[in-house]
Amino acid sequence: MLDIAEELDQWARQGREFAVATVVAVGGSAPRQPGAALAVDSEGTAIGSVSGGCVEGAVYALCQQALEDGETVLERFGYSDEDAFAVGLTCGGVIDILVTPVRADTPGREVFAAALSAAARGRAAAVARVTEGPAELLGRAILVQDGPDGEGGYEGTLGGHPELDRTAAGEARALLDAGRTATVEIGESGSRCGQPLTILVESSVPPPRMIVFGAIDFASALVRIGKFLGYHVTVCDARPVFATPARFPDADDIVVEWPHRYLERTETDARTVLCVLTHDAKFDIPLLELALRLPVAYVGAMGSRRTHLDRNERLRDVGVTELELARLRSPIGLDLGARTPEETALSIASEIVANRRGGSGVSLTGAHTPIHPDAAAPSGRLGSVA
Repeated sequence: MLDIAEELDQWARQGREFAVATVVAVGGSAPRQPGAALAVDSEGTAIGSVSGGCVEGAVYALCQQALEDGETVLERFGYSDEDAFAVGLTCGGVIDILVTPVRADTPGREVFAAALSAAARGRAAAVARVTEGPAELLGRAILVQDGPDGEGGYEGTLGGHPELDRTAAGEARALLDAGRTATVEIGESGSRCGQPLTILVESSVPPPRMIVFGAIDFASALVRIGKFLGYHVTVCDARPVFATPARFPDADDIVVEWPHRYLERTETDARTVLCVLTHDAKFDIPLLELALRLPVAYVGAMGSRRTHLDRNERLRDVGVTELELARLRSPIGLDLGARTPEETALSIASEIVANRRGGSGVSLTGAHTPIHPDAAAPSGRLGSVA
């Protein structure tokens, strides 16, 4: 649904009634992935697509029916060996489509409107909808958005137990943090409604930023793993001979500028990670003096322990407080015994993930602590919640 948020936001603002058909599960050679949507308004106007043409006509009819009777339905379309020309996916795939009416009397219409507004304006938002479970909960939705500090509550209710809302909100926030759309199964005890259910979480979020300062060989490896983790990666260095596309083909942006001057003028937020690999005082001190005062997710700096101690003294000399210094991850990364640029990049990325998820960084083997510390807000994995 959020993939056509701009058009649907206009419909919602105009007070139109419409129905949304959303791909909630796929199998085989399905042409569209979960989250793909087709919407039909009360005048018969259609936008979006759920199958690239295979079942659009049948889904269009389902949307019209949902608008008429106000009922949410889950329908499966797939290939039929008996009749290759039957309504279905002749490519051999299977898709499950959730058709939800958004009428004036639809419970939670305000949640849909708020989600569409946020997504249309480029704000981070995730909608969790029940796709399988008790009939009275089907299609019900809650909305999770980022607050000013990167946190935030949720809007709406799934209509079951409050604990179900909190569990679904936790799953939605984890997937929102990762910028992912996926389904999550919630077991009977987690749902608190007498039976297991499945929710689809649709995320609409600009990718978080990773800014790597220092165009060195370690930076090249970090850029690659940053891209793998879903970051929009920028490399910044004041030396044009090193900061080149040839050296960093995977970077989204390459900036030739003094690091602190670039950081002063570029946009950061509560998901931004800053990795300072220059370990050169003339670059590091003005850069870290600024970075440690920004509301970003992570600030790490490369260097030996001796470099770290010297750097801290220099930062104190320019007025950086102990509280601000406590935010600095230095020497950067977790202790993996890393030696190569690739291993070092993995060490840094591991610390970023641990910092993001509240992990300890210790081995799970032999530990007696929960793998997912907060059952109501698990890590961004897909799977089941008991």
